[in-house]
Amino acid sequence: MTDDLDTSVHHQLVSGLLSAGKVPSNSALAERMAVSVEVIENALRRLADNHGLVLHPHVCEPWVIHPFSVSPSATWVEAGDRGWWAPCMWCACGIATLAGGEATIHTRIGGERENIDIHVAGGDVVEKDLWVHFATPPRAAWDNVHHFCANVLSFHHPDDVRAWSERHGISQGVVIPISQVMDLGKAWYGRHADQEWHKWSVREASTIFTKVGLVGEFWELPVSEGGF
Repeated sequence: MTDDLDTSVHHQLVSGLLSAGKVPSNSALAERMAVSVEVIENALRRLADNHGLVLHPHVCEPWVIHPFSVSPSATWVEAGDRGWWAPCMWCACGIATLAGGEATIHTRIGGERENIDIHVAGGDVVEKDLWVHFATPPRAAWDNVHHFCANVLSFHHPDDVRAWSERHGISQGVVIPISQVMDLGKAWYGRHADQEWHKWSVREASTIFTKVGLVGEFWELPVSEGGF
């Protein structure tokens, strides 16, 4: 019963973001779902424990509902008259997918001074000559998910990442084509607005990485039946 409730709460949050650009309040959710605020907050805590979302550390309210950030970030995804903040480029590609595959991602190269618009048309990235750097292996993402996301950034060329990493004292990880990140965004987030959404298990996550060609030690996840 709690699993069904948690899934319904997640669906209401993502639907609210897609339609209105913001999440409904806990009290609005409680009224809409005919339950108490306490029931909603318990569901939010369970979702957070399962990495289905991230709560603010000081209050039981959503902070990040991947692929969306409720707080402003350096990446903005625009689709028609709608728009959303994304925690990273992986998430931005997920948002573009949920928005219907037609969007513009406004971000900055390496998170620095150069602004860039990345266009998504028909579900594919137009600027295929761009690259995306993952500083941290995904298996360590939830050690500090905000830091993980903040470092999934776009670059003009893989060679640019070495100087960037040295300049900022951030470990150099793996650089992949932006088209591959778009494939990952579609496979990972394409069902996040479904009423039957569930958090990917570690096995399912591993299958998605393999499906989009992300193989090797960097992308390996610990064998587990738990959620990722």
